Order: sequence, then C-alpha cells, then structure tokens
Amino acid sequence: MLNIGVLNEGVVIDHIKAGGAMEIYHYLELEKLDCSVAIIKNARSNKMGKKDIIKIEGPITVNLDILGVLDGNITINIIKNDKIKEKKTLALPDTVTNVIKCKNPRCITSIEQGLPHRFKLTDKEHRIYRCMYCEQKFSRYR
Repeated sequence: MLNIGVLNEGVVIDHIKAGGAMEIYHYLELEKLDCSVAIIKNARSNKMGKKDIIKIEGPITVNLDILGVLDGNITINIIKNDKIKEKKTLALPDTVTNVIKCKNPRCITSIEQGLPHRFKLTDKEHRIYRCMYCEQKFSRYR
C-alpha cells in the first residue's frame, strides 16, 4: 500500500479520471510552484475503479475554470490544520478564456496572437464548448 503524508495545509484534487493527472499538472503550471506536489496515478477507487489524485502543499488558489473544463468529476478538498475545511464539486463554467485553444487555422485567434481564446458552453449535457469567434467545436470527450 502506497502511503503519502498528510497535508497540514494545501489542496487535494481528487476523482481525476485515471491518466489525467499530468494534463492537469501542466494546465495549472504546478511545476512553477515552490512547494511539494504529489501525483498519485491509478489509485483504487470504489466509485471510479481507478482514479488519479494530486496533493499540493501550502496555500494556493486553484483555477476552477480549468479543472471544470478538463474533468467535470473532479472534487477539490481545501486542507487546513490537517482537516478538510472545504470540499468543492465543480460545475462547467458558461464561458472560459485562455483555457482551451481554438484549433481552427482560419480563426482570428490564429492570426492575432494576442487575442484571448474565448469559448462558450453550448451543450452542457455533451460538454461542448464553441469558440466565440469562429464557432469551432471543442468537446473534451469526443
């Protein structure tokens, strides 16, 4: 059995789809933080079968927009004084900016490099976002 130490203060990102932890690690730019980060891949889960978990030591703010778009099943646990102080379940945001990149080569965002990539949620059930400039579809789960 793998044993990762208890957090005194920090954030636990739980219920990540198995194999998705590294993508979240990069999106959150955790490599730039000066704190301990533990990534647990393929942990046993009664609910999901297998899951990934990320533990981040210290007080940080997590961009929930990114996590909601990448994996809607994620839960966030805020730890203070060795106890879960807050548990957050994510919902899909209506709009996201600079989270998803438009893949359409004809989109204005491909030409104007400084233009923000803005997407609007158009189908909540199927988790579909569309570029606000060119209507290019982005679906996390194709």
